[in-house]
Amino acid sequence: MIKPDLTLTIPDQLGRVHFVGIGGSGMSGIARLFLNRGYTVTGSDAKESPNVQALRDLGATVFIGHDAANVGAADTLVVTGALWQDNPEYVLANERGLPVLHRAQALAWLIRDQRLVAVAGAHGKTTSTGMIVTGLLGLGQDPSFVNGGVIESLGVSSAGGADDLFVVEADESDGSFLLYHTAVALVTNVDPDHLDHYGSLEAFEAAFVEFSRKATELVVISSDDVGAVRVTEAITAADAAARVITFGEHPDSTVRVHSITTTGPVSFSVAWQGQDYSATLRIPGKHNAINAAGAFAVLVGLGFDPVASLDSIAGFGGTQRRFELHGTVGGVSVYDDYAHHPTEVAAALAAARTVVGEGRIIAVHQPHLYSRTRLFAQEFADTLEASADQTIVLAVYGAREDPEPGVTGALVSEKFRDPSHVAYVPDWQDAADYLASIARDGDFVVTLGCGDVNRIVPQLLAALETVRG
Repeated sequence: MIKPDLTLTIPDQLGRVHFVGIGGSGMSGIARLFLNRGYTVTGSDAKESPNVQALRDLGATVFIGHDAANVGAADTLVVTGALWQDNPEYVLANERGLPVLHRAQALAWLIRDQRLVAVAGAHGKTTSTGMIVTGLLGLGQDPSFVNGGVIESLGVSSAGGADDLFVVEADESDGSFLLYHTAVALVTNVDPDHLDHYGSLEAFEAAFVEFSRKATELVVISSDDVGAVRVTEAITAADAAARVITFGEHPDSTVRVHSITTTGPVSFSVAWQGQDYSATLRIPGKHNAINAAGAFAVLVGLGFDPVASLDSIAGFGGTQRRFELHGTVGGVSVYDDYAHHPTEVAAALAAARTVVGEGRIIAVHQPHLYSRTRLFAQEFADTLEASADQTIVLAVYGAREDPEPGVTGALVSEKFRDPSHVAYVPDWQDAADYLASIARDGDFVVTLGCGDVNRIVPQLLAALETVRG
């Protein structure tokens, strides 16, 4: 993978902008904003996708496959950290001396004059960002936003608005969230992750301290997550006057979540400044009640009415790839979820448990990154064994990493205490056939991972149709 120079001085004018990997959820959202601002946008991606077609419909020229010729007359290259050093478009841009910007640099440049609400955390970012955007729209505001997933009710992951507020899902995985000039920072949690980049838990948490300290107006941060608590302590120790709103179930939270009911769509109350406010979300899961409390804290921290804020947040209908139902065959429902960290997996499966009834949960887990699989194999195994009735483990999705000797999906499956609850099936068609052989009426199948595991869903449905249709 490449390491773009995050200290690069960005030119005043970017000219024609070429996006390498334009079809990704984050890249496509940023490209959409550049198009909305009138820029000439080109790009390339490995495959066709709805994101690619949507950008073409907006006027972008998108090539399938990576080739130096795709760069054309571009003045600036925008890339992700997942790009490899030998990418021909990246190589040519360097040979020409073109500015090569990380996607966060390009976004920070584009929104440099707006009032930024930045959402960071090891997990919960996409949902929390979607809730804030939904809440602002329900309050009659017109924010700009870039989210890591498509907001179902809007059908897009980004849009340009007329207001000065800009809401962005900020990526901590490579430190690029420190590029933003943030007004309001929301930290959903500081659960250890991306240690391949940071090298240690201490460095990971230090980055969140820096991110939070950069917020000029307000920091909203979890009171339940131990890492977030340490970050809060560091913020307030350095600046006793810092404006901080904490949220969570902890009794000392500024916004305290309580009376959570998780049967079906989650209901809950939040206590804020001596008053209780209640809501029922359209989506399940205790973790979403917590996410909603964080979004509520942002909105009331910005000065919006608490009743109207919570009512607006309650209208959030989810984002794509977050417990998204794709079909039901013979009484077996197939969902997809982006969860790729043990804590996220536990939350996703806990949400599924609240609505599955008498059925079982069958998890189809695609490990993401060799380093993460090596570091968290036991945690993944413990979580999956405790939260799912059966688990199918697929091959590792390496993304930006080269394979590591001995690190495969079997590293997770072999750590189950009861091997009858898990099967390592690296071939997708074999996995689909195996699933169809064990599924029964009322079961929920949930694919889990932030790689391309969602692409196995049609195979799962087809295999179920063959056996149960």
